[in-house]
Order: sequence, then C-alpha cells, then structure tokens
Amino acid sequence: MTKYFLLLVFLFVAANTWAGDTARYSINELRLKYQKASLDEATAKEFNKQMSTYDGKDPLVKAYQAASEAVMAKYVWNPYSKLKHLQTASAMFQEAVKLDARQSEIRFLRFTVEHYVPRYLNLSGHIKEDKKLIIESLQEYPASGLSEGLARIMRDFMLSKDHCTEQEKKILRNINI
Repeated sequence: MTKYFLLLVFLFVAANTWAGDTARYSINELRLKYQKASLDEATAKEFNKQMSTYDGKDPLVKAYQAASEAVMAKYVWNPYSKLKHLQTASAMFQEAVKLDARQSEIRFLRFTVEHYVPRYLNLSGHIKEDKKLIIESLQEYPASGLSEGLARIMRDFMLSKDHCTEQEKKILRNINI
C-alpha cells in the first residue's frame, strides 16, 4: 500500500510541476512574444529575461529559449556579443532538435534564425534539412498536427522573399490551409 501511495504522490507532484511549467511557458504566448521581440528591443530584453530562467526539457519551449537568444543578437552593438548570442542560440536549437527531431515548429524557428545569420559565421548549417521538414509538414497538413494559424504563418513566411526556390514555392502555394 505504501508503494502505491508514494507512486501516486510522485505522479501528482510531477504532474503539477509539468502543469506549472506549461502555464508559465504557454506556447501561444511565446509565439506572440517572439514575434514582438523581433520588432522591439524592450520586448526582446523582457522575452530573453523570461526565457533565460527556463531549465526544463520541453523541446518547443527550449526552441523558443533559443529564439530569444538569437533575437538579442539584433539589439546588441558589440560584434562579440552578437556572436555569443548566436552561438548560444545554436546550441539550444541543437538540444531542442535532439529532444524532438520531427517537431516542425522547432525546425521553423531554427530556419527563421539561420536564414538571416551571415553564412561566414558557420551557424547556418541546417537550412536545407529544416526547410525540407517544414515543407513536408505543411504538405501533410492537417495530419501533421499543425494548427491552422501556425501552418499559415509558416507557409506565408516560406513564400516570402528568397526562402524557397520557385519549385518549392509552387508546392507551397498549392497547399490548402
């Protein structure tokens, strides 16, 4: 009986810890903060401060933690500090992908960062593989598990500028979201 009681207590504590973590790091809220952080320095600093305290293992939250580091590189003037933020982000993205390699939102976040990092820094080595997974995930929509809003954001971003080849853009334009 004592074993079962201890198991129930452990499961209750673990569930409450996880639920508290989820509440503190709502994915929808993180998405909005990341978008705002890319446009506003004060929001970027606040977002980075919030994410710097995360020490959990949720792969998607870890990816947003990486994105918060990457966006800070935009707002620091010192080249060494910029590089440090990008290297930290790269390591965090690597950890997030290791935790969940098929999660297309993680790959999308990493793609959005790596696409804009100068190639000579050698921190953009995953663009092709991430783009492939993103496009596959969008082609599988809605079975891929992406929400309609996120799928639309991903597709529209991939269609903008020089993110994809004309052939890839043709595929993306034919996806009904």
